[in-house]
Amino acid sequence: MADQAREEDAIRGIVERLKNAFSATHSPAEVEAAVAKAHASFVDRPVREFVPVLVERQARSILDNHPADNA
Repeated sequence: MADQAREEDAIRGIVERLKNAFSATHSPAEVEAAVAKAHASFVDRPVREFVPVLVERQARSILDNHPADNA
């Protein structure tokens, strides 16, 4: 239970960091969608310790490689 709460806190932190990092090129909704997509790809993984790090890397890759919808 504590591990799940810690992971959720980490994911919220990732969303905030990426919103700041990509504010010039992507809307907050696009950032949230990228993080959600990345996080969903790890849903069935039994080892959760590194999921936040992997989610952030994958979300950054998604945002770096896809132009903003409103551009």
